[in-house]
Amino acid sequence: MSDVILKTSDQTTVPVFALSEAELESYLASAPDFLRVFAASNAFKAKMGQVLSVPGPSGAVERILFGVGGGTDPTIFRALAAKLTAGDYELQTFPSTLNLDDIVLAFGLGSYGFDRYKHRSGARPKLLAQGANIDEVAQIVEACALARDMTNTPASDLGPFQIETIARDMAAAFKADISVIIGDDLLTQNYPAVHAVGRAAAADRAPRMIEMTWGAADHPSVVLVGKGVTFDTGGLDIKPSAGMRQMKKDMGGAAHVLALGRMVMAANLPVRLTILVPAVENAISGDAMRPGDVLNSRKGLTIEVGNTDAEGRLILADALTRATELNPVLTLDMATLTGAARVALGPQLPPYFTDDEALAADIAACALEAHDPVWRLPLWKGYVDALDSDIADIKNDPDGWAQAGSVTAALFLQKFAPTTSWAHFDIFAWNPRNRPGWTSGAEAQAIRGLYRLLSRRFA
Repeated sequence: MSDVILKTSDQTTVPVFALSEAELESYLASAPDFLRVFAASNAFKAKMGQVLSVPGPSGAVERILFGVGGGTDPTIFRALAAKLTAGDYELQTFPSTLNLDDIVLAFGLGSYGFDRYKHRSGARPKLLAQGANIDEVAQIVEACALARDMTNTPASDLGPFQIETIARDMAAAFKADISVIIGDDLLTQNYPAVHAVGRAAAADRAPRMIEMTWGAADHPSVVLVGKGVTFDTGGLDIKPSAGMRQMKKDMGGAAHVLALGRMVMAANLPVRLTILVPAVENAISGDAMRPGDVLNSRKGLTIEVGNTDAEGRLILADALTRATELNPVLTLDMATLTGAARVALGPQLPPYFTDDEALAADIAACALEAHDPVWRLPLWKGYVDALDSDIADIKNDPDGWAQAGSVTAALFLQKFAPTTSWAHFDIFAWNPRNRPGWTSGAEAQAIRGLYRLLSRRFA
Protein backbone atom coordinates (compact mmCIF):
# COMPACT_ATOMS: atom_id res chain seq x y z
CA MET A 1 0.00 0.00 0.00
CA SER A 2 2.96 2.36 0.39
CA ASP A 3 3.02 2.80 -3.41
CA VAL A 4 0.15 5.29 -3.11
CA ILE A 5 2.53 7.76 -1.42
CA LEU A 6 4.82 9.41 -3.95
CA LYS A 7 8.19 11.10 -3.62
CA THR A 8 8.04 12.22 -7.23
CA SER A 9 5.67 11.79 -10.15
CA ASP A 10 6.27 11.66 -13.89
CA GLN A 11 2.57 12.20 -14.50
CA THR A 12 0.57 15.41 -14.57
CA THR A 13 -0.65 15.87 -11.00
CA VAL A 14 -3.94 17.36 -9.92
CA PRO A 15 -3.48 19.92 -7.12
CA VAL A 16 -5.36 19.36 -3.88
CA PHE A 17 -6.29 22.28 -1.64
CA ALA A 18 -7.28 21.12 1.84
CA LEU A 19 -9.31 23.84 3.51
CA SER A 20 -10.87 24.34 6.90
CA GLU A 21 -14.24 26.03 7.20
CA ALA A 22 -12.51 29.10 8.61
CA GLU A 23 -10.14 29.31 5.62
CA LEU A 24 -12.71 28.86 2.87
CA GLU A 25 -13.91 32.44 2.62
CA SER A 26 -10.42 33.92 2.24
CA TYR A 27 -9.46 31.21 -0.25
CA LEU A 28 -12.50 31.90 -2.43
CA ALA A 29 -12.03 35.67 -2.14
CA SER A 30 -8.84 35.42 -4.20
CA ALA A 31 -10.18 32.75 -6.55
CA PRO A 32 -11.58 33.27 -10.06
CA ASP A 33 -15.28 34.09 -10.33
CA PHE A 34 -15.99 30.67 -11.84
CA LEU A 35 -14.56 28.85 -8.82
CA ARG A 36 -16.58 30.94 -6.35
CA VAL A 37 -19.79 30.28 -8.26
CA PHE A 38 -18.96 26.60 -8.75
CA ALA A 39 -18.28 26.09 -5.05
CA ALA A 40 -21.50 27.86 -4.09
CA SER A 41 -23.62 25.93 -6.60
CA ASN A 42 -22.22 22.66 -5.25
CA ALA A 43 -22.78 23.74 -1.63
CA PHE A 44 -19.10 23.30 -0.83
CA LYS A 45 -18.61 24.58 2.72
CA ALA A 46 -15.32 22.78 3.57
CA LYS A 47 -17.21 20.49 5.93
CA MET A 48 -15.35 17.41 7.12
CA GLY A 49 -14.78 15.08 4.19
CA GLN A 50 -16.36 17.24 1.48
CA VAL A 51 -14.66 16.84 -1.91
CA LEU A 52 -15.18 19.22 -4.81
CA SER A 53 -13.68 18.30 -8.19
CA VAL A 54 -13.25 21.54 -10.12
CA PRO A 55 -13.11 21.23 -13.92
CA GLY A 56 -10.80 23.25 -16.13
CA PRO A 57 -11.56 24.69 -19.58
CA SER A 58 -11.18 21.25 -21.21
CA GLY A 59 -13.62 19.64 -18.80
CA ALA A 60 -10.91 17.61 -17.07
CA VAL A 61 -10.43 18.02 -13.32
CA GLU A 62 -8.20 21.04 -12.73
CA ARG A 63 -8.08 20.99 -8.93
CA ILE A 64 -9.58 19.33 -5.86
CA LEU A 65 -10.99 21.22 -2.91
CA PHE A 66 -11.13 19.10 0.22
CA GLY A 67 -12.94 20.10 3.39
CA VAL A 68 -11.34 19.37 6.75
CA GLY A 69 -13.94 21.02 8.97
CA GLY A 70 -12.29 22.58 11.99
CA GLY A 71 -8.85 21.52 10.79
CA THR A 72 -7.91 19.48 13.83
CA ASP A 73 -8.28 15.86 12.69
CA PRO A 74 -5.87 14.57 10.03
CA THR A 75 -7.58 11.18 9.89
CA ILE A 76 -10.18 12.73 7.58
CA PHE A 77 -7.57 12.35 4.83
CA ARG A 78 -8.41 8.64 4.90
CA ALA A 79 -11.72 9.67 3.34
CA LEU A 80 -9.94 11.71 0.67
CA ALA A 81 -8.08 8.61 -0.51
CA ALA A 82 -11.36 6.74 -0.80
CA LYS A 83 -13.20 9.50 -2.66
CA LEU A 84 -10.65 10.39 -5.35
CA THR A 85 -10.53 8.64 -8.70
CA ALA A 86 -7.32 7.00 -9.88
CA GLY A 87 -4.52 9.38 -10.77
CA ASP A 88 -1.66 11.37 -9.28
CA TYR A 89 -2.49 14.22 -6.91
CA GLU A 90 -0.30 16.80 -5.20
CA LEU A 91 -1.11 18.40 -1.88
CA GLN A 92 -0.80 22.17 -2.30
CA THR A 93 -2.22 23.62 0.90
CA PHE A 94 -3.49 22.36 4.24
CA PRO A 95 -4.30 24.05 7.56
CA SER A 96 -1.30 24.90 9.72
CA THR A 97 -3.04 23.10 12.58
CA LEU A 98 -2.34 19.76 10.86
CA ASN A 99 0.91 17.83 10.57
CA LEU A 100 1.98 16.83 7.07
CA ASP A 101 3.21 13.36 8.05
CA ASP A 102 -0.11 12.67 9.77
CA ILE A 103 -1.95 13.71 6.61
CA VAL A 104 0.11 11.47 4.37
CA LEU A 105 -0.19 8.55 6.77
CA ALA A 106 -3.98 8.92 6.87
CA PHE A 107 -4.12 9.02 3.08
CA GLY A 108 -2.08 5.82 2.91
CA LEU A 109 -4.30 4.06 5.45
CA GLY A 110 -7.43 5.19 3.64
CA SER A 111 -6.14 3.76 0.37
CA TYR A 112 -6.23 0.23 1.72
CA GLY A 113 -8.31 -2.38 -0.04
CA PHE A 114 -8.31 -6.16 0.27
CA ASP A 115 -8.51 -7.50 -3.28
CA ARG A 116 -6.78 -10.87 -3.03
CA TYR A 117 -9.91 -12.70 -4.18
CA LYS A 118 -11.14 -10.07 -6.66
CA HIS A 119 -10.71 -10.82 -10.35
CA ARG A 120 -10.35 -7.10 -10.91
CA SER A 121 -8.56 -4.67 -8.67
CA GLY A 122 -8.92 -1.02 -9.57
CA ALA A 123 -6.09 1.50 -9.69
CA ARG A 124 -5.90 3.76 -6.66
CA PRO A 125 -5.22 7.49 -6.36
CA LYS A 126 -1.69 8.46 -5.37
CA LEU A 127 -0.53 11.46 -3.38
CA LEU A 128 2.60 13.56 -3.81
CA ALA A 129 3.34 15.53 -0.64
CA GLN A 130 6.56 17.55 -0.75
CA GLY A 131 8.31 17.78 2.61
CA ALA A 132 6.75 14.72 4.23
CA ASN A 133 8.86 12.01 5.84
CA ILE A 134 7.84 9.57 3.12
CA ASP A 135 10.16 6.71 4.08
CA GLU A 136 8.93 6.33 7.66
CA VAL A 137 5.29 6.95 6.77
CA ALA A 138 5.46 4.35 4.01
CA GLN A 139 6.85 1.77 6.43
CA ILE A 140 3.97 2.39 8.84
CA VAL A 141 1.42 2.15 6.03
CA GLU A 142 2.98 -1.08 4.79
CA ALA A 143 2.99 -2.61 8.27
CA CYS A 144 -0.65 -1.71 8.88
CA ALA A 145 -1.57 -3.19 5.50
CA LEU A 146 0.20 -6.42 6.53
CA ALA A 147 -1.87 -6.63 9.72
CA ARG A 148 -5.08 -5.99 7.78
CA ASP A 149 -4.24 -8.42 4.99
CA MET A 150 -3.50 -11.18 7.48
CA THR A 151 -6.68 -10.54 9.43
CA ASN A 152 -8.84 -10.35 6.30
CA THR A 153 -7.51 -13.61 4.86
CA PRO A 154 -9.86 -16.59 5.37
CA ALA A 155 -8.68 -19.36 7.65
CA SER A 156 -8.57 -21.73 4.66
CA ASP A 157 -5.59 -19.73 3.40
CA LEU A 158 -4.13 -18.54 6.69
CA GLY A 159 -3.50 -21.18 9.32
CA PRO A 160 -0.66 -21.62 11.81
CA PHE A 161 1.73 -22.66 9.02
CA GLN A 162 1.01 -19.51 7.01
CA ILE A 163 1.62 -17.30 10.05
CA GLU A 164 4.93 -19.10 10.47
CA THR A 165 5.76 -18.47 6.81
CA ILE A 166 5.01 -14.75 7.13
CA ALA A 167 7.16 -14.56 10.25
CA ARG A 168 10.01 -16.39 8.54
CA ASP A 169 9.86 -14.05 5.54
CA MET A 170 9.97 -11.07 7.89
CA ALA A 171 12.89 -12.54 9.81
CA ALA A 172 14.80 -13.05 6.56
CA ALA A 173 14.06 -9.51 5.39
CA PHE A 174 15.35 -7.93 8.62
CA LYS A 175 18.05 -10.48 9.45
CA ALA A 176 16.30 -11.66 12.61
CA ASP A 177 16.61 -15.08 14.23
CA ILE A 178 13.53 -17.27 14.33
CA SER A 179 12.63 -20.59 15.92
CA VAL A 180 9.39 -22.53 15.67
CA ILE A 181 8.19 -25.39 17.89
CA ILE A 182 5.47 -27.51 16.28
CA GLY A 183 2.95 -30.14 17.36
CA ASP A 184 3.94 -32.61 20.08
CA ASP A 185 7.32 -30.90 20.42
CA LEU A 186 5.38 -28.23 22.31
CA LEU A 187 5.04 -30.74 25.13
CA THR A 188 8.72 -31.60 25.29
CA GLN A 189 9.62 -27.89 25.06
CA ASN A 190 7.12 -27.01 27.83
CA TYR A 191 4.34 -25.17 26.05
CA PRO A 192 1.51 -27.44 27.27
CA ALA A 193 -1.32 -24.91 27.11
CA VAL A 194 -0.50 -23.98 23.50
CA HIS A 195 -0.50 -27.67 22.64
CA ALA A 196 -3.80 -28.33 24.42
CA VAL A 197 -5.65 -25.59 22.55
CA GLY A 198 -4.30 -26.52 19.12
CA ARG A 199 -4.00 -30.30 19.25
CA ALA A 200 -7.47 -30.99 17.79
CA ALA A 201 -6.62 -29.35 14.45
CA ALA A 202 -5.62 -31.29 11.34
CA ALA A 203 -1.97 -32.29 11.07
CA ASP A 204 -1.20 -29.62 8.47
CA ARG A 205 -2.62 -27.01 10.85
CA ALA A 206 -0.71 -28.22 13.91
CA PRO A 207 -0.15 -25.73 16.76
CA ARG A 208 3.17 -23.96 16.97
CA MET A 209 5.11 -21.46 19.04
CA ILE A 210 6.91 -18.86 16.96
CA GLU A 211 9.76 -16.84 18.45
CA MET A 212 11.59 -14.13 16.49
CA THR A 213 14.55 -12.19 17.93
CA TRP A 214 16.17 -9.10 16.46
CA GLY A 215 18.65 -6.48 17.62
CA ALA A 216 21.82 -6.38 19.67
CA ALA A 217 21.87 -8.50 22.82
CA ASP A 218 23.00 -5.56 24.97
CA HIS A 219 20.03 -3.38 23.98
CA PRO A 220 16.93 -3.14 26.21
CA SER A 221 14.72 -6.23 25.88
CA VAL A 222 11.25 -5.49 24.46
CA VAL A 223 8.82 -8.37 23.98
CA LEU A 224 5.68 -8.35 21.82
CA VAL A 225 3.19 -11.17 22.33
CA GLY A 226 0.28 -11.80 19.96
CA LYS A 227 -2.65 -14.20 20.08
CA GLY A 228 -2.61 -16.29 16.91
CA VAL A 229 -5.86 -18.28 16.87
CA THR A 230 -6.31 -18.64 13.12
CA PHE A 231 -9.88 -19.85 13.52
CA ASP A 232 -11.96 -20.19 16.66
CA THR A 233 -14.86 -22.60 16.57
CA GLY A 234 -15.19 -22.22 20.31
CA GLY A 235 -14.02 -25.82 20.67
CA LEU A 236 -16.46 -28.24 22.27
CA ASP A 237 -18.23 -25.20 23.73
CA ILE A 238 -19.01 -24.41 20.12
CA LYS A 239 -19.94 -20.90 19.08
CA PRO A 240 -23.27 -20.22 17.36
CA SER A 241 -22.97 -19.47 13.64
CA ALA A 242 -23.28 -15.71 14.13
CA GLY A 243 -20.47 -15.77 16.66
CA MET A 244 -18.25 -17.90 14.45
CA ARG A 245 -18.68 -15.96 11.21
CA GLN A 246 -15.75 -13.58 11.68
CA MET A 247 -13.47 -15.88 13.65
CA LYS A 248 -10.87 -15.82 10.90
CA LYS A 249 -9.88 -12.57 12.62
CA ASP A 250 -9.04 -14.25 15.92
CA MET A 251 -5.37 -14.12 14.96
CA GLY A 252 -5.53 -10.32 14.86
CA GLY A 253 -3.19 -10.03 17.84
CA ALA A 254 -0.51 -12.03 16.04
CA ALA A 255 -0.94 -9.89 12.92
CA HIS A 256 -0.63 -6.73 14.99
CA VAL A 257 2.56 -7.66 16.84
CA LEU A 258 4.18 -8.79 13.59
CA ALA A 259 3.22 -5.45 12.05
CA LEU A 260 4.49 -3.49 15.05
CA GLY A 261 7.69 -5.52 15.05
CA ARG A 262 8.11 -4.73 11.37
CA MET A 263 7.91 -0.99 12.15
CA VAL A 264 10.49 -1.34 14.91
CA MET A 265 12.93 -3.26 12.73
CA ALA A 266 12.44 -0.98 9.71
CA ALA A 267 13.25 2.02 11.93
CA ASN A 268 16.26 0.18 13.37
CA LEU A 269 15.31 1.12 16.93
CA PRO A 270 18.03 0.25 19.47
CA VAL A 271 16.15 -2.56 21.22
CA ARG A 272 16.49 -6.29 21.66
CA LEU A 273 13.13 -7.20 20.14
CA THR A 274 11.42 -10.53 20.65
CA ILE A 275 8.11 -11.38 18.98
CA LEU A 276 6.21 -14.33 20.45
CA VAL A 277 3.27 -15.80 18.56
CA PRO A 278 1.45 -18.93 19.72
CA ALA A 279 -0.35 -19.96 16.52
CA VAL A 280 -3.19 -22.47 16.77
CA GLU A 281 -6.58 -23.39 15.40
CA ASN A 282 -9.23 -24.00 18.05
CA ALA A 283 -10.81 -26.94 16.25
CA ILE A 284 -13.19 -29.74 17.21
CA SER A 285 -12.20 -33.39 17.06
CA GLY A 286 -11.94 -36.43 19.29
CA ASP A 287 -8.72 -34.96 20.69
CA ALA A 288 -10.15 -31.56 21.58
CA MET A 289 -9.74 -30.28 25.13
CA ARG A 290 -12.90 -30.65 27.18
CA PRO A 291 -14.73 -28.48 29.70
CA GLY A 292 -13.50 -29.63 33.08
CA ASP A 293 -10.03 -30.62 31.88
CA VAL A 294 -7.08 -29.40 33.93
CA LEU A 295 -4.12 -28.17 31.89
CA ASN A 296 -0.53 -27.65 32.83
CA SER A 297 1.13 -24.38 31.88
CA ARG A 298 4.69 -23.30 31.22
CA LYS A 299 4.71 -21.38 34.48
CA GLY A 300 3.72 -24.49 36.43
CA LEU A 301 0.28 -23.24 37.39
CA THR A 302 -2.56 -25.65 36.67
CA ILE A 303 -5.56 -24.28 34.79
CA GLU A 304 -9.08 -25.68 34.94
CA VAL A 305 -10.85 -25.31 31.59
CA GLY A 306 -14.33 -24.09 32.36
CA ASN A 307 -15.00 -22.98 28.81
CA THR A 308 -13.12 -24.13 25.69
CA ASP A 309 -14.07 -20.85 24.01
CA ALA A 310 -11.83 -18.95 26.44
CA GLU A 311 -8.79 -20.40 24.67
CA GLY A 312 -6.88 -17.25 23.76
CA ARG A 313 -5.84 -16.59 27.34
CA LEU A 314 -4.54 -20.16 27.59
CA ILE A 315 -2.04 -19.83 24.75
CA LEU A 316 -1.07 -16.35 25.92
CA ALA A 317 -0.35 -17.74 29.38
CA ASP A 318 2.48 -19.88 28.02
CA ALA A 319 3.74 -17.09 25.75
CA LEU A 320 3.75 -14.51 28.55
CA THR A 321 5.65 -16.94 30.76
CA ARG A 322 8.24 -17.21 28.00
CA ALA A 323 8.36 -13.40 27.89
CA THR A 324 9.19 -13.36 31.60
CA GLU A 325 12.19 -15.60 30.97
CA LEU A 326 13.65 -12.95 28.63
CA ASN A 327 13.95 -10.33 31.41
CA PRO A 328 12.21 -7.61 29.39
CA VAL A 329 12.04 -3.97 30.33
CA LEU A 330 8.73 -3.78 28.48
CA THR A 331 6.19 -6.38 27.37
CA LEU A 332 3.15 -5.63 25.22
CA ASP A 333 0.57 -8.26 24.38
CA MET A 334 -2.24 -7.89 21.86
CA ALA A 335 -5.24 -10.14 21.43
CA THR A 336 -8.76 -10.23 20.06
CA LEU A 337 -9.65 -11.59 23.45
CA THR A 338 -13.14 -10.73 24.68
CA GLY A 339 -16.53 -9.65 23.46
CA ALA A 340 -16.85 -7.87 26.78
CA ALA A 341 -14.31 -5.28 25.62
CA ARG A 342 -16.60 -4.44 22.70
CA VAL A 343 -19.60 -4.16 25.02
CA ALA A 344 -17.64 -1.75 27.20
CA LEU A 345 -16.07 0.45 24.53
CA GLY A 346 -17.39 -0.56 21.12
CA PRO A 347 -15.43 -1.54 18.01
CA GLN A 348 -13.39 1.66 17.52
CA LEU A 349 -11.83 2.06 20.97
CA PRO A 350 -9.73 -0.89 22.19
CA PRO A 351 -9.00 -1.05 25.93
CA TYR A 352 -5.60 -1.56 27.47
CA PHE A 353 -4.64 -2.73 30.93
CA THR A 354 -1.52 -2.03 32.98
CA ASP A 355 -0.56 -1.32 36.59
CA ASP A 356 2.42 0.76 35.46
CA GLU A 357 1.22 4.35 35.81
CA ALA A 358 4.08 5.84 33.78
CA LEU A 359 3.51 3.35 30.98
CA ALA A 360 -0.24 3.99 31.05
CA ALA A 361 0.32 7.73 30.70
CA ASP A 362 2.80 7.27 27.86
CA ILE A 363 0.45 4.93 26.00
CA ALA A 364 -2.39 7.43 26.31
CA ALA A 365 -0.27 10.37 25.19
CA CYS A 366 1.28 8.57 22.22
CA ALA A 367 -2.07 7.16 21.11
CA LEU A 368 -3.55 10.65 21.15
CA GLU A 369 -0.64 12.09 19.18
CA ALA A 370 -0.83 9.27 16.63
CA HIS A 371 -4.63 9.59 16.29
CA ASP A 372 -4.81 5.90 17.16
CA PRO A 373 -7.36 5.78 20.00
CA VAL A 374 -7.18 3.44 23.01
CA TRP A 375 -8.70 3.64 26.48
CA ARG A 376 -7.38 2.37 29.79
CA LEU A 377 -9.46 -0.05 31.82
CA PRO A 378 -8.51 -1.17 35.34
CA LEU A 379 -6.89 -4.37 36.53
CA TRP A 380 -9.43 -4.34 39.34
CA LYS A 381 -8.13 -6.64 42.05
CA GLY A 382 -11.58 -7.08 43.55
CA TYR A 383 -12.34 -9.51 40.72
CA VAL A 384 -9.29 -11.74 41.11
CA ASP A 385 -11.20 -14.21 43.28
CA ALA A 386 -13.52 -14.90 40.34
CA LEU A 387 -10.64 -16.88 38.81
CA ASP A 388 -10.34 -19.28 41.77
CA SER A 389 -10.78 -22.96 40.93
CA ASP A 390 -11.88 -25.71 43.29
CA ILE A 391 -9.44 -28.23 41.82
CA ALA A 392 -6.67 -26.24 40.10
CA ASP A 393 -4.57 -23.14 40.67
CA ILE A 394 -6.75 -20.99 38.41
CA LYS A 395 -9.59 -21.35 35.92
CA ASN A 396 -10.08 -19.78 32.53
CA ASP A 397 -13.77 -18.87 32.91
CA PRO A 398 -14.35 -16.43 35.77
CA ASP A 399 -17.36 -16.66 38.05
CA GLY A 400 -20.36 -14.79 36.71
CA TRP A 401 -20.62 -12.47 39.69
CA ALA A 402 -17.56 -10.51 38.47
CA GLN A 403 -19.32 -9.69 35.16
CA ALA A 404 -16.45 -7.56 33.75
CA GLY A 405 -15.18 -10.10 31.22
CA SER A 406 -12.40 -8.02 29.69
CA VAL A 407 -11.08 -7.12 33.16
CA THR A 408 -11.09 -10.72 34.43
CA ALA A 409 -9.37 -11.88 31.22
CA ALA A 410 -6.64 -9.30 31.80
CA LEU A 411 -6.33 -10.41 35.44
CA PHE A 412 -5.88 -13.99 34.23
CA LEU A 413 -3.05 -12.90 31.93
CA GLN A 414 -1.43 -10.90 34.72
CA LYS A 415 -0.88 -14.16 36.62
CA PHE A 416 1.59 -15.15 33.88
CA ALA A 417 2.92 -11.79 32.68
CA PRO A 418 6.31 -10.30 33.56
CA THR A 419 6.37 -8.25 36.74
CA THR A 420 8.26 -5.51 34.90
CA SER A 421 6.36 -3.06 32.67
CA TRP A 422 3.53 -4.91 30.92
CA ALA A 423 0.40 -3.83 29.09
CA HIS A 424 -2.36 -5.91 27.56
CA PHE A 425 -4.43 -4.69 24.60
CA ASP A 426 -7.84 -6.28 23.95
CA ILE A 427 -8.28 -5.23 20.32
CA PHE A 428 -11.17 -5.79 17.92
CA ALA A 429 -9.04 -5.51 14.73
CA TRP A 430 -12.16 -4.97 12.65
CA ASN A 431 -14.37 -2.30 11.09
CA PRO A 432 -17.97 -3.52 11.27
CA ARG A 433 -19.22 -0.45 9.35
CA ASN A 434 -18.10 0.57 5.89
CA ARG A 435 -17.34 4.26 5.40
CA PRO A 436 -14.98 6.22 3.14
CA GLY A 437 -11.41 5.53 4.22
CA TRP A 438 -12.45 2.86 6.71
CA THR A 439 -13.47 -0.15 4.63
CA SER A 440 -15.43 -2.84 6.42
CA GLY A 441 -13.18 -5.68 7.47
CA ALA A 442 -9.80 -5.75 9.16
CA GLU A 443 -8.42 -2.65 10.86
CA ALA A 444 -5.06 -1.95 12.47
CA GLN A 445 -5.54 -0.68 16.01
CA ALA A 446 -3.16 0.70 18.66
CA ILE A 447 0.09 -0.14 16.85
CA ARG A 448 0.71 3.33 15.44
CA GLY A 449 0.54 4.77 18.93
CA LEU A 450 2.70 1.96 20.29
CA TYR A 451 5.29 2.53 17.57
CA ARG A 452 5.43 6.18 18.62
CA LEU A 453 5.87 5.11 22.23
CA LEU A 454 8.72 2.72 21.39
CA SER A 455 10.38 5.30 19.15
CA ARG A 456 10.27 7.83 21.96
CA ARG A 457 11.41 5.49 24.73
CA PHE A 458 14.20 3.83 22.78
CA ALA A 459 15.37 6.49 20.34
